Amino acid sequence: MAAPSHRRSLRRRRALVVSAAVVAAGVGAGVVVFSANAGTVDLYHQTLAAKDGWASSGTGTSGGAKADAAHTFTVSTRAELVKALGSVSDTTPRVIKVKGTIDANTDASGRKLTCADYAAGTGYSLSAYLKAYDPATYGRSKLPSGTQENARAAAQKKQAAQIVFKVPAHTTVVGVPGTGAGITGGSLQIQNVDDVIVRNLTFAATEDCFPQWDPTDGDDGNWNSAYDAVTLRGATHVWADHNTFTDAPHFDSANPKYFGREYQIHDGALDITKSSDLVTVSHNQFTNHDKTMLIGSSDSEPAGKLRVTIHHNVWKGIVQRAPLARVGQVHLYDNFYDVTAVNGYAVQYSINSRAKAQVVAENNYWKVPSSVQVAKLLSGDGTGAVKGSGNLVNGTVTDLVAAYNAASSKDLKTTVNWTPTLTTGLEPATNLPTTLATTTGAGVLK
Repeated sequence: MAAPSHRRSLRRRRALVVSAAVVAAGVGAGVVVFSANAGTVDLYHQTLAAKDGWASSGTGTSGGAKADAAHTFTVSTRAELVKALGSVSDTTPRVIKVKGTIDANTDASGRKLTCADYAAGTGYSLSAYLKAYDPATYGRSKLPSGTQENARAAAQKKQAAQIVFKVPAHTTVVGVPGTGAGITGGSLQIQNVDDVIVRNLTFAATEDCFPQWDPTDGDDGNWNSAYDAVTLRGATHVWADHNTFTDAPHFDSANPKYFGREYQIHDGALDITKSSDLVTVSHNQFTNHDKTMLIGSSDSEPAGKLRVTIHHNVWKGIVQRAPLARVGQVHLYDNFYDVTAVNGYAVQYSINSRAKAQVVAENNYWKVPSSVQVAKLLSGDGTGAVKGSGNLVNGTVTDLVAAYNAASSKDLKTTVNWTPTLTTGLEPATNLPTTLATTTGAGVLK
């Protein structure tokens, strides 16, 4: 399906980014983005363009564009990041430039912290926890409780205080080009605030030292971890752009098994839950991860929220939830899914529509090895909808919903209750494997 002539192609609207000066990483220095259509803009104060997905709706998303010099920060350490974020209740616009990689697991002096540091003084030990809640003696009918579970929760609370960064409203957090900017081991929490921009950052190794055993989760129980690399909870007007998300360097294939189940230390990469709304996720790379993007944390979340646009992203080495959508109106266009197994991450499905979610998936491209059935690319619970068009599998137009429904007892619905109009950059899927390889993820803006 050819795109209407008034829609700009990805190639035409690619930005050329250059450093304004050698001191671009410093406070007040700018990185200038030249756009053939929009003229010159400042990366650090750039706002989301009109009609660029759900986050452009209503008041739009400008983050810290109005920040003054006193609220413009350059940070290179955890301590500096915490100071720059300030109080989550302070809604003064701010720009936070991340220079280099910040390790969340470091103390004020820069000393590396380990899981043992968080467990110290709590009484927790993994061996004692495993002994206390072994299903052979504890059973499988109830959640762990008692001394070791209390100790685990206390240790996890200590870790959370260290690695969770709460982002205030009207904030832009952006990586300084050319510095390998990112956050390792940390979790950006965007909760009950409006108007946040997160760009040009690599999020890696967000790991829970103290997963909880839940014997009632599924038929065999599961180990559940606590931290997403970026988590939206009740947030509105959020733009996540040109970021990279990865489990590296610790891949799930290295996780041990206890009670016959994987000891999972990773949670979501970018989760959008608790009635978050008006979100645009663009030009990111999601790699080497299992439960990648959850939209809606419960089937009972109220209708009218969870409106999310996901476009021009690369998904490679992703097991599931790309995304899993509940309740809301979700637009997926011009994404590239490479479902070839990578580092032990083998696909279960790409898109799951459930709990009456209304998903429009158009002009996406799937690279699918012969070992993977096309019917496995989608999933659902029988109540969700996926309206698809222009989607390609290995270069061939494919009706993914028909393929899924032919193999499933819980059909995806094929009609939705809305029509996307905020579709900046919508283009045919043909060239996505090539164009998105060099235009997505952290480090592209430079």
